[in-house]
Amino acid sequence: MSLLVRPFSKLLVANRGEIALRVMRTAADLGYRTVAVHSEADAGALHVRAADLAVCIGPPAPAESYLDIEALMEAARRTGADALHPGYGFLAENADLARRCAEEGLVFVGPPPEAIALMGDKAASKRRMAQAGVPVIPGYQGGAQDTATLAREAAAVGFPLLVKAVAGGGGRGMRVVREAAELSGLLESARSEARGAFGNGDLLLERLLEQARHVEIQVFADSQGSVVHLGERECSAQRRHQKIIEESPSPAVDPELRGRMGRAAVEAARAIGYVGAGTVELMLGPDREFYFLEMNTRLQVEHPVTELCTGEDLVAWQLAVAAGAPLPLTQEEIVLRGHAIEARLYAEDPFAGFLPRTGRVLRWRPAPGVRVDSGIAQGQEVTSHYDPLLAKLVAHGPDREVARRRLIRALEDTVLLGVGSNRRFLVDLLSDDLFVQGEVTTSTIDARFAERPPRAPAPSPRLWALAAVLRGGDGPAWRSTGERGWPVTLVSADDLQIWQVASRGGRRYRVSREGEEVEVALLETGADGRVRCELDGVQQTAWFAVGSADDGEQVHLQLEGQDALFCEPPVLRERTRQGGVSGQVLAPIPGKLLALDVAEGDTVARGQRLAVLEAMKMEHRVEATVNGTVKRVLVAAGDQVTARQLLVEIEPEPEPEEQGGDDVQ
Repeated sequence: MSLLVRPFSKLLVANRGEIALRVMRTAADLGYRTVAVHSEADAGALHVRAADLAVCIGPPAPAESYLDIEALMEAARRTGADALHPGYGFLAENADLARRCAEEGLVFVGPPPEAIALMGDKAASKRRMAQAGVPVIPGYQGGAQDTATLAREAAAVGFPLLVKAVAGGGGRGMRVVREAAELSGLLESARSEARGAFGNGDLLLERLLEQARHVEIQVFADSQGSVVHLGERECSAQRRHQKIIEESPSPAVDPELRGRMGRAAVEAARAIGYVGAGTVELMLGPDREFYFLEMNTRLQVEHPVTELCTGEDLVAWQLAVAAGAPLPLTQEEIVLRGHAIEARLYAEDPFAGFLPRTGRVLRWRPAPGVRVDSGIAQGQEVTSHYDPLLAKLVAHGPDREVARRRLIRALEDTVLLGVGSNRRFLVDLLSDDLFVQGEVTTSTIDARFAERPPRAPAPSPRLWALAAVLRGGDGPAWRSTGERGWPVTLVSADDLQIWQVASRGGRRYRVSREGEEVEVALLETGADGRVRCELDGVQQTAWFAVGSADDGEQVHLQLEGQDALFCEPPVLRERTRQGGVSGQVLAPIPGKLLALDVAEGDTVARGQRLAVLEAMKMEHRVEATVNGTVKRVLVAAGDQVTARQLLVEIEPEPEPEEQGGDDVQ
C-alpha cells in the first residue's frame, strides 16, 4: 500500500510529552488545528492542554492506550482529523499504523509502510543496503533463530560482537558479548527484553567495532523523487547504547567525509523509495571508514541540533512533504552554520545505576538562553509508565566550545526539584577532557563507569547550613522556634548531621557544626521557591521546595548547580531498615515483575539476581542484598508492584566470628 499524499487541515498527534508539544507548535504556527490523545494518567498533561481537541484513548499502560491503533483511528474519526503525526517512539515506526491511516483516509506524516517495514527489520535492511552498495558491518542477519545456529554464526563473526533485536531501538534487546562462554545467557536476556519491548524476540549478530563513533545523517525525501541530506549528528556519547548527548556537526567529520557519508545516506533512502524525514545511522571507525547501522524512519529525538545548525524547521518540512509539496531546498542550498549540542534530561539517578526515578515535579524552571523542548510542568507526576525523558536542552554557538559552555551553564541554571535527574552527570560529562577534545567514542562512557562509577557528591557545608536555616529558622516554608539558638537535625543521603543555628537578628544566622561555621543571611525569598541569600559574605541564588514523604517532610534544595534532599531523621531509620543487614529486598521503583528467580528456602548470595522488574520501558535487575536463605517471597511474576514494596525477605547468614590470639603455624 503506497503513501497517501494530499492537503489536510487537522492533525492528530499520536504521542505524548515533549515531542507532541514540539509537533503541535509548528502545526499551529502553520495554521493547522491539532488533536491530542492521552491515557488516563496523562489527562492533565501539557500536550493535552496545548491541543485544540483532546481524546482519552485508554488506561495508563501504553499497550492499552498509546499503542492501540484502533483507539487512535477512533479518536481521529471523533475529532475529524485528516492527518496523523506519530512523533517518535510508541508507534512511530509501525507499518501497521501507516497502513491503517491510508485505509481510514488519513494522511500519515511519515514514510510509506513498505519502507517502515523494511527498515524496521534490521536484518532485511542490512541485506537491502548491501545490495544498494552501502557499506554494512559484517554479521549474521538470517532467519534461523535457534541458539545453536546463533552460536555457530557468532563464532564465524568473531568476538567481541553485538547481539541486537531485529525490531525496535533505543538500546533495548542489545547486548555486548566479549567471549563465547557468555553468549547463551546474553542471548536469552536480549530475547526477553526485545520480546517485551517490541513483541519480537528475533536477534541479529554483528561485529563490534571498538573505538568507533556513532554518526547519523539526516535525510529528507519528497513524493516527487528528490532526496537531500542535512548534515550529520554525532551521537557517540552513549550509555548502554542509549544516547545521552548529541551534537552537530561531528568533531570527527570534515567536508570530504561529510560528502561521502551524505551521498551514501541519500542512496540508502533512494533504494527503498523513501518519503519524509529519516535518519541513516552509521558507525565510523578510527580509519575513517563507515558502515550502515540502521535507518530510523521517523523524526529523531536529537533533531533540534540539525534545526539550529541549518535554520530549518524539520516538522514544517514533514508537514509540507506529507501534503504533497516538494522539498523546500536543494542540496546546494543547505548550509550548516555554527555548532549545536543537545543534552537529554532524564528522571534517573546516575549514582544508583541510572535507576529511573518517579515523583512529583515540585519546581521546574528551565534556563533561559537555550532551546528547551519539554513536556513537563510544575506539579506534574512523573510515573513509571513512560520513558524517563523529561526535557532536552539544546545550545547553539558560533563554534563547539561556545555551544558547550552555554549548555553547561544552562544545565547548572535549570531548576528541577522533586524528581531525581541526571542533570549533574550531564554537566560532568560535558566537562570531561575527552568530550572537550571531541574524542568520545561509543565505548567511552561505559568504560569510564567500569573504571570509576559515578558517585553522588556530598552536600557542601553551605548547602547543609542553608537547609538548617530553612528548616529551623524563619524561612518562607519552615517553622520558627522563636529561640536565639537551637539545634537542627537533618539527614541527606543517609548522613545524619546536627547543626547549631544561632539567630543574629534581621534574618541573619551563624550555623555551625564540629568546626564548620557558615554565616547565612536570607535576603529575599519568593513564593516560586527562589531564595536570594548571602553565604559567608557572597550573595547568590538558591532554589528550594518542600515535599512530603511517608514519614515526614523533605526539603529539596539547589545551590551552585548542586542538588540535595534533606529529610527528617525518621527517613534515615526507614532507609537503614532497608539496608543489607536486614535482608529485606524492596522494589526500587514501581513496575511489573517480569520474572521471579527464587522461592522460599533457596540459598542466595549477595548480588544474585532475584527478580526482573520492568519500568519506564526498560528491564531492571533486583538483586540480593546479603548472603543467606530466602525466608519469605511476597510477590509473583506478573505482579504490579509499588516503589519500596517488600518483595523478598532473606535470613542473613551469621557473620563469621573473629579469631583471637596468635596465628597457629
